[in-house]
Amino acid sequence: MRRLPVYFLIDVSESMVGDPIQHVEEGLSTIIQALKTDPHAIETVWVSVIVFAGQPKTLVPLQEIINFYPPKFPIGGGTSLSRGLGHLMFELRRNIVKTTYEQKGDWKPIVFLFTDGVPTDDSKAAIAEWKKNWARTANMVAISFGDENVMHTLGELTEHVLHFKNTDASSYKEFFRWVTDSIKTSSISVESNGEGLELARTNDEVVEKIDLSKKKPPVPSQFVDDNFAVVLGKCQETKRPYLMKYRKTMVPSFMEGMQTKMYKLVGAFKVDNSYFELSGDSDENEEDIKKNRTMNTEELSGSPTCPCCGNQVAFAMCQCGNVHCIKGAGPSVCPWCEVQGFYGRGSGGFDVTRTQG
Repeated sequence: MRRLPVYFLIDVSESMVGDPIQHVEEGLSTIIQALKTDPHAIETVWVSVIVFAGQPKTLVPLQEIINFYPPKFPIGGGTSLSRGLGHLMFELRRNIVKTTYEQKGDWKPIVFLFTDGVPTDDSKAAIAEWKKNWARTANMVAISFGDENVMHTLGELTEHVLHFKNTDASSYKEFFRWVTDSIKTSSISVESNGEGLELARTNDEVVEKIDLSKKKPPVPSQFVDDNFAVVLGKCQETKRPYLMKYRKTMVPSFMEGMQTKMYKLVGAFKVDNSYFELSGDSDENEEDIKKNRTMNTEELSGSPTCPCCGNQVAFAMCQCGNVHCIKGAGPSVCPWCEVQGFYGRGSGGFDVTRTQG
């Protein structure tokens, strides 16, 4: 039986922490449940899930949907599109059965790329490799989960670029219903000797197809996703890492007609130690980090409690430069360097190193 391989290449960078990654988990589960009831999909569709942040990882190897169990998604640091694409191409080379004189191989794989921010590395070489080796032998559908600045980069990969307007929980449900319908129609298409990619009709209020003739100029590679400010902390009680996520907003400045950039708290979220595995090595040096990722806490609005243990303050900084939680003013031991310090509230802000986002 010829297979229709479907790959989900999913951005799990820090900016996806919280509701976005939870909606993706639930959405993937509903996709698989629906496909398991479709006779065409059961006969043809095989599914794999690859995630990427600073580093990529195969969460689910290519397998029949009948055996597929939706995974729990990790979170990592950074948005390395180049490493995500590189790992995808490695998996395609390893798993796709090619047509020979003796046998008919797999139908054209379909790749659904989900990303919510601008790449934090230079992805030119990986995009060039994709265009040279895979653009004609695989179908890619690239969806931005919020940042329109990434559209030019996605347009270099594929003509199928869409913008998902993730406004609420119901829009996520409708979006994943569209993905499901697109896979179903594609599985019917290949059995009818079609091209293999038949995207379902979209609701422009939820998923908008981008006119690539009007795409914005390319965004230069950057070290940090400026749409969010995310700070990494560690729980003093459990030694578990957590992320404090702030969303960029523009507020009126003291100068008339001007606006100032601020970041408002979205929430604090537990992550596990796979965060460090997926963050990987950064191309930044100390000067780059200081220049691009140092910010003052005066730019941040809101201070959460610790999501791991409930300590009153999740945003305390040790002399080692790392952030952790404390119960309140007084002596505490830093879970990063294990040095005891005396903590209290001061006036004004202090500099902190944000993650890449």
